[in-house]
Amino acid sequence: MIVGSTVFAKKMLETTNKLEDLGHEVKAPSNLEEHIADPGLRNNLALDKELVSGKNVMHVGFDKVAWSDAILVLNHDKNDIEGYIGASTLMEIGVAGHLRKKIFVLNTIAGDQRYTHEVDVLGGQVIDGDLSKLH
Repeated sequence: MIVGSTVFAKKMLETTNKLEDLGHEVKAPSNLEEHIADPGLRNNLALDKELVSGKNVMHVGFDKVAWSDAILVLNHDKNDIEGYIGASTLMEIGVAGHLRKKIFVLNTIAGDQRYTHEVDVLGGQVIDGDLSKLH
């Protein structure tokens, strides 16, 4: 499962394709194409719910985390924050940690990032952008 801010929707889709080329079966957040076409969609919860058949988008994401053997956190730079991880992504990391899933983090998390400690405690492994480190 790929997790991260939907601001990174295009990169999520690209990463999904790369991982599939490497032989991985990948789940990604719902509606990536819609998020790419309309970056403001992430702020429209009513529409987001409608696009996933009335289910809560967060629950759909949690179900995908539960299905997965591991998660890959796409934490690109956002709003001048290196290795950005937002609250929703942290929740998915928490679910993965609770379910004892492997947690891979694409990029180093800036030392002043709010959730560095929590990701570390849950066993997040930084792969420094190298998808071949996923195992």
